[in-house]
Amino acid sequence: MNDLSVRPARPPYQSFWMPFTANVAFKKSPRLFTSAKGMYYETPEGKKVLDGTAGLWCVNAGHGRERIATAVAKQINTLDYASSFQLGHPIAFECADRVTALAPRGLDHVFFSNSGSEAVDSALKIALAYHRANGEAGRVRLVGRERSYHGVGFGGVSVGGIAKHRVAYGNLLPFVDHLPATHDLAHQAFSRGDPKYGAHLADELLRIINVHDASTIAAVIIEPVAGSTGVLPPPKGYLQRLRELCDRHGILLIFDEVITGFGRMGTAFAAQHYGVLPDMLTCAKGLTNGTIPMGGTLVTPKIYETVTNAGTGGPELPHGYTYSGHPVSCAAAIATMDIYRDEGLF
Repeated sequence: MNDLSVRPARPPYQSFWMPFTANVAFKKSPRLFTSAKGMYYETPEGKKVLDGTAGLWCVNAGHGRERIATAVAKQINTLDYASSFQLGHPIAFECADRVTALAPRGLDHVFFSNSGSEAVDSALKIALAYHRANGEAGRVRLVGRERSYHGVGFGGVSVGGIAKHRVAYGNLLPFVDHLPATHDLAHQAFSRGDPKYGAHLADELLRIINVHDASTIAAVIIEPVAGSTGVLPPPKGYLQRLRELCDRHGILLIFDEVITGFGRMGTAFAAQHYGVLPDMLTCAKGLTNGTIPMGGTLVTPKIYETVTNAGTGGPELPHGYTYSGHPVSCAAAIATMDIYRDEGLF
C-alpha cells in the first residue's frame, strides 16, 4: 500500500506541466522571470529583458500598473467573489457598459468568460443557439480558416487551422470546414500596407456553400489580422466580401479579436479599423492588461434578443463559467480601460 503522506525530495520546477512548452528541455535548463515593470522583465540574476511581445499579446499598457493593482486590491476587500448565475453585482454591468462603449456600434451585449479560448467557444455556442431559436436548427456547420488560431477549447481547436494543434486529439467537433489562408507570398511579398492580392479568396465560402448548402452553415469565424500564425493583414476588400456573402446567405460572421482588440490597430478593435461590423466579436488579453484572466463575447441586439426571447422562463442560454463576470476581473478591466482612455494609448 502506498504511503500517500510521504513525498521524496524532488528537483525544483518539476510539478508544473507547462503549456505550449517543451517541458523536458525546459526543466533541464529553466528560463525564469521574477519581476516586471514597464516594458521589461527581470530574471533571477537581475538581468532585464525587453518584453517585445507584451506577454502573450496581452500586456498592452505595460507591466506593473499601480492603477490596476489598486483597483484589484480595493475590489478584493469589497467583494472578492459573487456568482453571476441568477445573481448579479454592479461592477459586472459597469464593465459590460465600458466594453460595449469601446466596441463598434451595434455590438451592444457582452457575455463574459475567463479567456480568449472560452470567448471563442462561447461565440460558437451562441451562434448555434441563435439559429435554433430563429427556427433554423439545421444550421450546425462552422467555418474557420487555414492557419488560424482560436484558442484551445474543443470548439476553438476545431475551427482553428493549425494542424499541429489538432492532430493530437483525434475527433474534435463535427461539421467544420475551413477557408483557405489569405497569405500568398508570391503575390504579397512586397505589399505596402494591406495586400492588394487575395480578396477573391473570400469567395471560397461559395464553394463550401455549394457543397453543403447555406442552410446548414451557422457561422464563419476568422481573425481580422491573423496573429499566432504570423501577423498577416487581410487583403484589401477581403473582410468586406466575407461580410457581403454572410449577409446574403444568413450566416453569422465572427471576428476573433483576442489579439487585435484594445488598440493594436490604432482603434479599439480591428472591426473599426476596417469598417466591417461582425455579428459577434471575441476579446480577452488586453481587456485586463493581462493581470487577471478575463474574456468577452460581444453580440448584436438581434442575436441577444432572439436567444433570450425564445426562452421559457429558465436560463435561455444554458452556458456560463464559475468566474463569468468575476468582480475582481471586472475591476481590473475597468482600470485598464481607464488607462487606455486617459493616456491615449490607442
